[in-house]
Amino acid sequence: MEPNAGLAPEHRERLRAAGADVDAVDAQTWTRVHDGVPTWWHDCDNALYLAEGALLPPKVLEQLTLFPVRDVVVAVGSALRSIASLLVGGDGATVFVDAGCELTAGELFCGGGSSIVLHGPLVATRCAVVDARNRGSVVALPEQLWAADVYVATDDMHRLEDRTTGERLNPYGAHVRLGRHVWLCKDAVVTGHADVGDGAVVGMRAVVRGQKVPAHSVVAGAPARVVRDDVAWSYDDRP
Repeated sequence: MEPNAGLAPEHRERLRAAGADVDAVDAQTWTRVHDGVPTWWHDCDNALYLAEGALLPPKVLEQLTLFPVRDVVVAVGSALRSIASLLVGGDGATVFVDAGCELTAGELFCGGGSSIVLHGPLVATRCAVVDARNRGSVVALPEQLWAADVYVATDDMHRLEDRTTGERLNPYGAHVRLGRHVWLCKDAVVTGHADVGDGAVVGMRAVVRGQKVPAHSVVAGAPARVVRDDVAWSYDDRP
């Protein structure tokens, strides 16, 4: 069977527009899921695709299709045996999880008109949270290493405003981009309009908020600041 024989052309374009690499999408053979999915899900023009060898735990699948939404596209290319939840919170949500993603006890939430794109390989050791809402987006390029309790979110979920002017002060519908080969250390937070460059390291408990992190740098603190540049990190722990 040709690549994407089971993926509708309009859904392939939807994934591409959300930031998914077309080569990564086309590298997998997709099947549209019907078993275990309620009839209303398809009647409302929603689509769930699993690649060959990919899976969602039954409880996660049940939660995904619990609330009424329309025009949702979810494509999962990894065997997410240990994911805690994958939820969509409104119409027009788009989620792509590439092959080679491991999200141990991880939580994904994608709101209406929003998108999450996670390219593999991605290893999130435990309890990572990825949250996109208010037509915001999260895109992670390949070779991600996330330590425990990483939090990646477009918004704060609640409005903060100036009492005099009524102006909103915190992000709304922001866009987060994590470049290739990024290391997020334990308890790292990336939120708001944020762009983490290739090869960068976000230190333990650092908060990147509405910032651009230079490629091949180490940032630390809250708010994050560059503490070292021109670095290269490795998965190997050697002298």
